[in-house]
Amino acid sequence: MEEIQKAVRLMDEHKTEEAIKTLTSYLPEADEEERFTIAELYIQWGMLEEAKLVLHELIQRYPKEQELKVMMAEIHIDLDEDDEAIEILNQFGPEDEDYLQALVQLADLYQAQGLYEVAEQKLLDAKQVEPNSSIIDFALGELAFSNGEYAKSIPYYENAMHHEPVIGDIEVATRLAEAFAANGEFEQSLEMFQKVEEENPDVMFRYGFVAYQANRNDIAIKVWENLIDKDPYYQSVYLHLAQAYESEGMVQEALAMAKTGLEKDEFNKELYHLAATLSHKQGYREDGYQYMREAVALDPGYKEAVLFLIENFKEDGNYDKVIELINELIHLGEEDPNYYWELAQAYEEEEQYKEALEMYQKAYPTMKSDTDFLKAYGYFLVEEGRMKEARQVFKEYLAIDPSDTEIEDFVERLMQEE
Repeated sequence: MEEIQKAVRLMDEHKTEEAIKTLTSYLPEADEEERFTIAELYIQWGMLEEAKLVLHELIQRYPKEQELKVMMAEIHIDLDEDDEAIEILNQFGPEDEDYLQALVQLADLYQAQGLYEVAEQKLLDAKQVEPNSSIIDFALGELAFSNGEYAKSIPYYENAMHHEPVIGDIEVATRLAEAFAANGEFEQSLEMFQKVEEENPDVMFRYGFVAYQANRNDIAIKVWENLIDKDPYYQSVYLHLAQAYESEGMVQEALAMAKTGLEKDEFNKELYHLAATLSHKQGYREDGYQYMREAVALDPGYKEAVLFLIENFKEDGNYDKVIELINELIHLGEEDPNYYWELAQAYEEEEQYKEALEMYQKAYPTMKSDTDFLKAYGYFLVEEGRMKEARQVFKEYLAIDPSDTEIEDFVERLMQEE
């Protein structure tokens, strides 16, 4: 034991190489008890492969020593050698002291492999041994929840909470709250969230989110405001709290919260979008445009923001801005046939007919089944004196919508005029 103690002292003095060398050199002389101690030290020092070799030899000598098998299984688990761990753990029987632990570990391993039914059976076997074990009930609840069986998880969580409200670092009430919410039982979920004692920011956020889903904006606002007081840098909450304010008609508070959120998270495109729409609603149009441009700058593919800008620029008669925006997006690789059509209409409004024709022609191959596009394109071609092309476009339009007698009559008049 002196050499082992020497190795421990060397490790405590951060003389790692000397410690390992001392232990390894002594190993061939060590008796069984010392070898077990060396295996424990190897595990403690993260030398799992070395520990595995020592334990393998000890198990060969003492095949009935369950503690050795438990240690070996845990090493296999740590090394992601699940099959080897399963093989060892399946050797435990009801008469063994560590049978319950083996069943629970087997359930974890089978679940990791996607064998949910096998994992559940191992836990049910464990429940036969310990019917009132909160840990087993909790594990059954976790398994059912992870498999999307939310209703099934609820009674297991309830049983666990009845015997032990906190398992590990987890308040079981939080799991019950999530299970009720996932099952669409929002009122029961909110009741469970109210029972949670720990003010964990993630749990508080979920509590508010469930309340928001249940149209209990009063609860959501109160919980989220409390969350921000406790953790102003919990970025995810600002968007949702602003939306809750907006839902309650508190548009000024909503805009202020969106702005505060952007101070904490300047790369949140949804916050910029919300700040833009709220600014527009309150008459701050230029602010709205600026916020929405920021959203598009962050994500040129953010269609909702792009369409907001296009529609409002058109409403303001700023077709030059529509042209500038869409050309910039196309330059960035955001090609969309609808963008070409919007560009065509904007150029048409700006009396840049050559450019408008070019954009109509670019949009045509992918939009020739869109009746609104075909009608607009056809009329444009007529205005440009391109009658043959116009008739062809209107013919394609009528093939899709033969009931439009107005266009049919218009085409006939064109033919007569020619």
